[in-house]
Amino acid sequence: MKKVLLAVVAHPDDESFGMGGTLALYAHEGVEVHLICATKGEAGDVPPQMLKGYPSISALREHELRCAADALGLKKVHFLEYRDSGMAGSHDNDHPRALFQANVNDVALKIARLIRIIKPQVVVTFDPIGGYMHPDHIAVHNACVKAFEMAGDTKVDTQSVPYQPAKLYFHIFPRGLAKYAIKLMPLFGKDPTKFGKNGDINLAAIMNHDFPTHARINYQKVAEMRERASACHASQGGDRQSGYLLTWIIRLFSSNESFMRAVPTPKKDYLERDLFEGI
Repeated sequence: MKKVLLAVVAHPDDESFGMGGTLALYAHEGVEVHLICATKGEAGDVPPQMLKGYPSISALREHELRCAADALGLKKVHFLEYRDSGMAGSHDNDHPRALFQANVNDVALKIARLIRIIKPQVVVTFDPIGGYMHPDHIAVHNACVKAFEMAGDTKVDTQSVPYQPAKLYFHIFPRGLAKYAIKLMPLFGKDPTKFGKNGDINLAAIMNHDFPTHARINYQKVAEMRERASACHASQGGDRQSGYLLTWIIRLFSSNESFMRAVPTPKKDYLERDLFEGI
């Protein structure tokens, strides 16, 4: 049986900074790994000098994503062609093409159609708060959960053949060590309520949401692949050793990535080491 994994994210860089080690590991082991990316990161901050040779921010960030996809060993990248909504409350939320403005059922149907084509056994996406409360991450989570069910529903989009993936996971950041790190941040002049490049991420609020860990994937043997992929996202700080939120958090947890299993209901107090376990 050909193993297929599908990751559904919001922006270029989400695939590397969040679950990149897991995607690289499975690709390295011969799994066919696909990525759905809802936007091309149009609202991302990019140093002007990095735009040389690119007609737009989206063109640069798409290039960075394709570089990262090659580094991770992904089979194919699929774009949904929505626009980056920016952080909550920004003017980018109001753009008519923004993912934030899209109907969740419409987004879910696009994802469901791709699920039917790709036929993954395993689907992974963001947790219910989108990792760090980014509106696009939350929108992708909501749409992906709906799409997971819609893909196997014979009453949905009767022009395509239904297909039901076996498992759905949410990528999570374990809160334990992060809570200690947040307590130490003021000692280094960092405000945990105003973190990130633009000071618009409230780490303290994020820590109020805790999710159970049902699977932990060790990607030590492909850590270099994940680092190469992260470096592709130079415009978003991926080529730096510190200073970017997600890179910073990931390095706290060495070479492990954690997931909450949404479907099927997990066994109590059982930790998986393989997302394909039982398939």
